[in-house]
Amino acid sequence: MSQRQPSPSPRRRSVLRGSLAVPAALAVPALAGAAPSLALSGRPKAGWGVQAGDVTTHAGLVWVRSDRPARMIVETSATESFRNPHRWRGPLLGPDTDFTGTTRLRGLPAGEQIHYRVLLADPDDPRRTGKPVTGTFRTTPKGRKQDVRFLWSGDIAGQGWGINLDRGGYRIFEEMRRRDPDFFLCSGDNIYADGPILPSVTLPDGTVWRNVTTEEKSKVAESLKEFRGAFRYNLLDDNLRRFNAQVPSIIQWDDHEVRNNWYPGQILDDARYTEKNVDVLAGRSLRAFSEYFPISTLPPGDEDGRVYRVLRHGPLLDVFVLDMRTYRNANSPNRQPDDATGILGARQLAWLKRELSRSRAVWKVIASDMPLGIVVPDGRENFEAVAQGDPGAPLGRELQIAELLRHIKHRRITGTVWLTADVHYTSAQHYDPSRAAFKDFEPFWEFVSGPLAAGGFPATKLDGTFGPEQKFVKAPSRANTSPAETPQYFGEVDIDGGSGELTVRLRQEGGGVLFTKVLRPGRVGQ
Repeated sequence: MSQRQPSPSPRRRSVLRGSLAVPAALAVPALAGAAPSLALSGRPKAGWGVQAGDVTTHAGLVWVRSDRPARMIVETSATESFRNPHRWRGPLLGPDTDFTGTTRLRGLPAGEQIHYRVLLADPDDPRRTGKPVTGTFRTTPKGRKQDVRFLWSGDIAGQGWGINLDRGGYRIFEEMRRRDPDFFLCSGDNIYADGPILPSVTLPDGTVWRNVTTEEKSKVAESLKEFRGAFRYNLLDDNLRRFNAQVPSIIQWDDHEVRNNWYPGQILDDARYTEKNVDVLAGRSLRAFSEYFPISTLPPGDEDGRVYRVLRHGPLLDVFVLDMRTYRNANSPNRQPDDATGILGARQLAWLKRELSRSRAVWKVIASDMPLGIVVPDGRENFEAVAQGDPGAPLGRELQIAELLRHIKHRRITGTVWLTADVHYTSAQHYDPSRAAFKDFEPFWEFVSGPLAAGGFPATKLDGTFGPEQKFVKAPSRANTSPAETPQYFGEVDIDGGSGELTVRLRQEGGGVLFTKVLRPGRVGQ
């Protein structure tokens, strides 16, 4: 398999020397934990950096946030010199979207490096623009011969472990940036809306962890303002802004964008909340989520407001992004013999089966925000994910997964790989009907990574219904170990354009490869 160089290409290096230094130069308010000024004088500023997302063969989304009302303008070029750029007129940014906005770029060349810069113009005087903020991304190739590399992980600013400048902030994002991936898949828990960030935490060895703090992150998020502040918090980190400017994203969500282990219709019994209706909280969070990430199926791009979607990355790869949060039934002992709602909802399950059947990609990555066979409890009696610890025939939410796995087998859909995060450790599971109570499926792999910037937790047991065997696991021995005590994790996927082989590497902070698995195209079970 060909090996891509882990550092940026020469074209990208020159970008990093120049325009990508802009977010760092604007980091003074970030280090103070305050938002950029809303002064009415001067020119608009984009101190929160830029992001690209949901990039395809000929299109992509670009995001920015202004410090005041502004018109978003995007210019693209094949080179960093921006000679003869193509200009895209974006939306007016104002308080209704927390001064954020997204512009859809169409008609881009396939398989090329796209350089872009965002200008913010005074709405009353378009000639008055702020300093441009620049980024870059690669569009999806049309042909099969180009290699593909992407990273995945999740869980950012969890359990009270926020931006610690003594440690260099979220330094794992700088490490991931240097891997030069085509895109990054964030598997959920982009924020911890239910996790306040305190100024300091004393660690078991007596040392002190010091956080950057903000007003909105001093309590659980309930109002739209507080949810917006929670999403904005991570953008105070220099490493993350540099990463966003170089690596486009595919974003999904899970529970902590709203509250730990939430489900539709839940009424809270939690003294920290004055708003007890989770559906109200989820609606506010989804609005802020759609404002702070470039996602093609959320407003303003799609009024339907779906997080689940499929991103097609040329002939080699389709990424199926699931939403295991919005359409699930209530957390319960999860042993009901009939369950049409399950964890995906009937409509999403039908969509997934249909799109998997239509896919002609060599590899079909199912981006799941929760694991399949790992038991994730919710209290003493209820369960949060798919499995419930009963190794027998499928029950509860397992029934939907059994239906999906049966569909994949009988439609002869090859090349499915499951990627997830959520459990705050890293592992690799192989599922095989020869070990399972439910046998009507073909073998497959599930890989787990994360957290990126959150507490580590011990590994939990497996459920035998689908016959998982844990080929690798690395986890701390106690709950909520800080990022200073245990490594943070991310996963890397390389697809060779010549052979079509897919290689998964589970990595830890510091560059170490913990586990490697090579999968061959068109083969079942591996």
